[in-house]
Amino acid sequence: MASNMLIILTILFALLALFFLVLTVGSGKKRKLMATGRNFVMTLLMISLSALFGTISISIHGYQALTREELAAIVRITPSTEQKFSALFLMPDGSEKVFALAGDQLYVDAHILKWKPIANIFGLHTSYELDRVAGRYSDLNDERSKVHTHYSLSQNRLFNMFDMRQKFAFLSPLLDAEYGSASFMNSNSSEEFRIMVSTTGLLIRTNP
Repeated sequence: MASNMLIILTILFALLALFFLVLTVGSGKKRKLMATGRNFVMTLLMISLSALFGTISISIHGYQALTREELAAIVRITPSTEQKFSALFLMPDGSEKVFALAGDQLYVDAHILKWKPIANIFGLHTSYELDRVAGRYSDLNDERSKVHTHYSLSQNRLFNMFDMRQKFAFLSPLLDAEYGSASFMNSNSSEEFRIMVSTTGLLIRTNP
């Protein structure tokens, strides 16, 4: 829903930019300097708004709207040898991902975006994206000395709103907060877990 609204806004402001560009050319031919200047400024404004909403639309592609506690993935853990195990991720869209990991625990983290009320008007609400899965050692010495395994769970994209918000202050009127949330579970036995996401972060529960 939010993505569709952003695409509509991107196209709308692009059409308005074209409209004001035509007016700029027309008033320029008639040598109406004030009208030309005004229409040119409006053209630039519409282009900027179209680019802004287009960039936001691209950068949040892959994020899931979060209005309550939601299932992010079902994980099946299968130990193989000592401190090694596999994790099968069953995603809500039906896709599956398998990871071979080293450690005593499964570690998962996520990016969570919270939008300000003005952004809610455009259909932007709290959203999340699972970011990374890794093996975690329960002993600190093992964590320092043994092999580490980690994989990406996020989508590759040209722009990522989480990264953009950290770099560009002009997005602060739209984004209220962006933060990472992480959780982990033991991997020493074959079990199935549910990874849940709420507005406060990640939760892991044993699958009934």
